[in-house]
Amino acid sequence: MFAPQLKPKVLETALYVDDLERAGRFYGDTLGLAPMAQDSRMWAMDCGPASVLLLFRRGATLEPVELAGGRIPPHDGHGPAHLAFAIEAEDLPAWKTRLADCGVAIEATMKWPRGGESLYFRDPDNHLVELASPGVWANF
Repeated sequence: MFAPQLKPKVLETALYVDDLERAGRFYGDTLGLAPMAQDSRMWAMDCGPASVLLLFRRGATLEPVELAGGRIPPHDGHGPAHLAFAIEAEDLPAWKTRLADCGVAIEATMKWPRGGESLYFRDPDNHLVELASPGVWANF
């Protein structure tokens, strides 16, 4: 039986967007994420240690990509997706101010039974973005 020493962690999260530059500017200007790599079909945004947000131009990844090291199978997505970024609880007021300063409306807030709090807002492609403080999940 396979028994890994460590549980795998999410390394990449992908969103499919209509305009890469617009999405990259939103995540860069609003959340402070820096691009690590970019081309005509994707931007890779640095979310901190071992965490990457991949922004793919919708429809640009429907064919396999052949690279020197191997092949990336096709993928794509449609409709509004959801992703959450971990923040510190003491940073919640600063994030509320930051979003307002960037003209981003907070769609909803949630206070979780374990003590965490979430702020929900939309990106330019209508994806639901969440900023979540510790206490949202048993493991966070």
